[in-house]
Amino acid sequence: MELWDARTRDGALTGGTLVRGEPIPEGLYHLVCEVLVRHRDGSILAMKRDEHKDVFPGWWETTAGGSALAGESSLDCARRELLEETGIVCDAFELIGRFIGPEYIFDSYLCVVDCDKDAVRLQPGETGGYRWMSEAEFAAFAASQRMIPWQKQRLEPYLKRAGYLK
Repeated sequence: MELWDARTRDGALTGGTLVRGEPIPEGLYHLVCEVLVRHRDGSILAMKRDEHKDVFPGWWETTAGGSALAGESSLDCARRELLEETGIVCDAFELIGRFIGPEYIFDSYLCVVDCDKDAVRLQPGETGGYRWMSEAEFAAFAASQRMIPWQKQRLEPYLKRAGYLK
C-alpha cells in the first residue's frame, strides 16, 4: 500500500494521509514530481515508457517522475524518482514549474548532469529504452504531437522560457 501526504492546494501538509488507488477527498491533493534531465553538453534525456503501461505505453517522455511518498519532500521525491527510473544521481535541482491538477500538485524540476551517457539504468515496468536528444531534436519533439500531451502542458511555460517552443 502506497501512502501519500494529504496537502492543501498551496502544498501545505494537512497532517492526513492518502492511499494510492482510493478516492481523494475534495479539497485535498497529493504531490507528484518530475525531472527533466539535461546533460552538460545540452542534450536532453528521453525515456521510452514500458509497453505494458496503462497510459501512453511505448511513448517517449522526457521526464522521470512519480508520486511523493508519505514523509517525502518535493526534492526527496525528485531525487528518488530520478534514481529509480534512470540510475542517475543528481544533487542540484531547479524548480521549473508547478502545475495544480484536480487532485495533485505537480512539481517539475530540471537537473543538469555530467554523467556517462551510457550509464542510464532502466526501471523494469517503467522504462523500456532511452536516448539522448540534441537540443534541436528536443525542440522538434516538444513542438510535435509525439510529446505526451499532459507532459507538454505542464512543461510548456518552461519550454517557452528556454526557447524550445515559440
